[in-house]
Amino acid sequence: MKNPPTFARRLQFTSPVRWLLPVLLLLLFLSVLFWLPWQARQMESNERQEQLIADTLWVEQTIRFQLARNEESLFNLGTDIAKGTVPPAGVHERLQQMLRNGRELQRVIWLDTSGQVRASSDHTLSQETHFSALSLTAGDNARRLHRGQYAQPAQQSGFPDAPPGAMLMDYHQPLFGGQQYIGSLVATYQVSSLLDEMVPWWFAQDNQISLIDRDDKVLARRAAAGPGHGVYTHKRALDVPGANITLFTDSVKSQPKLLPNLLVGSVIALSLGLLWSLLALWRHISRRLTAEGALRQQMLFRTAMENSLVTGMRARDLEGRVTYVNPAFCQMVGYSSEEILGRLPPMPYWAPEAMDEYQQRFAKALAGNVTPQFETHFQRPDGTRVPVLIFEAPLVDKNGKQTGWMGSVLDISDRKRVEELNRQQQEKLQTSARLATMGELASMLAHELNQPLAAISSYTTGALNLINRASDSGQPVQTTILKPALEQASAQAQRAGQIIRSVHDFVRKSEPQRQDIAIRSLVDGIRALIDLQARKFYVTVVEEIAPELPLLHADPVMIEQVLLNLTRNAIEAMQDAAPGRRIMRLRASYDAQQEMVTVDVIDQGHGIPKDVAERLFSPFFSTKAEGMGMGLNICRTAIEFHGGALTFAPNPAGGTIFTFSVPAVPRTVTYHATNA
Repeated sequence: MKNPPTFARRLQFTSPVRWLLPVLLLLLFLSVLFWLPWQARQMESNERQEQLIADTLWVEQTIRFQLARNEESLFNLGTDIAKGTVPPAGVHERLQQMLRNGRELQRVIWLDTSGQVRASSDHTLSQETHFSALSLTAGDNARRLHRGQYAQPAQQSGFPDAPPGAMLMDYHQPLFGGQQYIGSLVATYQVSSLLDEMVPWWFAQDNQISLIDRDDKVLARRAAAGPGHGVYTHKRALDVPGANITLFTDSVKSQPKLLPNLLVGSVIALSLGLLWSLLALWRHISRRLTAEGALRQQMLFRTAMENSLVTGMRARDLEGRVTYVNPAFCQMVGYSSEEILGRLPPMPYWAPEAMDEYQQRFAKALAGNVTPQFETHFQRPDGTRVPVLIFEAPLVDKNGKQTGWMGSVLDISDRKRVEELNRQQQEKLQTSARLATMGELASMLAHELNQPLAAISSYTTGALNLINRASDSGQPVQTTILKPALEQASAQAQRAGQIIRSVHDFVRKSEPQRQDIAIRSLVDGIRALIDLQARKFYVTVVEEIAPELPLLHADPVMIEQVLLNLTRNAIEAMQDAAPGRRIMRLRASYDAQQEMVTVDVIDQGHGIPKDVAERLFSPFFSTKAEGMGMGLNICRTAIEFHGGALTFAPNPAGGTIFTFSVPAVPRTVTYHATNA
């Protein structure tokens, strides 16, 4: 047999790989064994050095900030002395204040042009003050340069409070009146106090801090935790004009030790890795066969799951060609998968009237601007229209590259039918509510019409009597008497007609239609009906409508119904109130933060008990014997339909405040109000 079996060839191929992997792991183990501890030690050492540098910079900035603050204080004092705005006694007080504020200062004195002391922070100082040669040189430089100068630190006498051998540093601030030298302010620092007062304790516990000159001579030193080891050090020059001082830090920490647990952990981890690799090689073939069987099972399960979905699934490539559809999609559009797969637009299930919309959306998808969610219609072969909701998302392969689009399609026919049924029911409820309202207004309408009709009858009877008397006496009719009576009769007839027209206009409105309209127009449209109810119970209506309110984008019929129901309830709530309290306020304002127009209907009636308030908006709940209990429920539904809210609250003056809000048209857009 020339060609060995397939299994033998595979074994020969995998045999070198099986032994090569342990060898590579062993080499890796040896490399890590030598490299990892050294690298960890080097990283820790670098971190300690970087931390020391950062802390040294912080200490240097702290010392320099304090020196700069003292320099500024001396400069300001020198300016006041030159201007003569501070007396000598005041100079002494300010020098003492500087000494109290800066513990690092040993003394502060004011010298005149001859070097005599004019004022000092310490009264015990003699009038003759001796300075070191370095200090005198710094004073001369300060006068020559017209700015403050530091002297190189040196030992000085005449300071009983300073410890023996302490290094002192003078700062000379020259004083000038114009261009004329008038003296100097000299501040003396104890160099060791700079470290004691300005270096934090936590930094001193980890480091030895020294101030050295240009020859590395130690001027002052602070070693709270002992001398440094010289492993981690850093030098930072203090930027003081005239003096050469360097801040030198020496950490007390030594080189980090190698971590023994790191080595142990590395050996265990790599040993486990070797064992795992050997076992993995022997189990590779069996796992592969198991994985292939599991993959077949997953594919069968996925196919069965996709076939049982009621949601249509559709996949398209980057050119728009249909590459996959499930049975639910085929059942939805009425075409088989063979009739759809591989086709490019236009698709057979596209409705003819929406062809342009499909083409535009398809062009956007090809440009990479897919619409994630939209509604449209599909057409079956028999012409049936199917409303669908489509979710589109990019189809990405395992490498993260987009290969097309995946769409989920939902048949929303049932939802559309429910929405249409709800809309029709809402219209019926609104119509029923208006008819119920007119039924309640019928008695008031009869009462209201009785007055103008009685007045018409009275005026016409009087006019006829005048005509009869004139005919019996043979005299002409006096038009000056007859004309006012006929005018009054005509006015009463117009009044009755206006009442009837208002009721007729309100009843005949039925079809909901949103439009941009002013709240003033809505109130004026039903004001006659409001007044009709108010006169029956002797209620005064007060309007408080803010000027220049934005328009509402709302259905006028619904908002009028809400206003009429709320005002009627408010008027009826005050029928037993005292005459002086029968005032209903109709208030409208604009909430700029919420972009809402808010309307308040305020009465001063009997209020709403707590047990009634809990069920106030429940359907078929009413406190009136003849009420149906649908008025407030319909009002709240109408307001929520517009995106607003209807609430109520007790009136502090007695009674109840009903408030509803409706979204306003943005002020940036100009609209023309439509009369309701």
